[in-house]
Amino acid sequence: MSNFNAQVDARKYEPKDKHAVIFQTFENLKSGEKMELINDHDPKPLYYQMQAEYTEQFEWEYLEEGPEVWRVSIGKK
Repeated sequence: MSNFNAQVDARKYEPKDKHAVIFQTFENLKSGEKMELINDHDPKPLYYQMQAEYTEQFEWEYLEEGPEVWRVSIGKK
């Protein structure tokens, strides 16, 4: 898993479960750790939701931006 402490491949989950799995994984990270999110579309709505719920507590970096796969590094501050 290289530089990541966790990975969520959101493509494997039902739409209703995706955000719950992602948030639970993020909450389990320790400060300074990172998770990799893999998705089949741009997870920008997730970014906005995280901004609202975890203001100033995370870092977001696109690693791959489609057209078929999006990969994002999400770090816990």
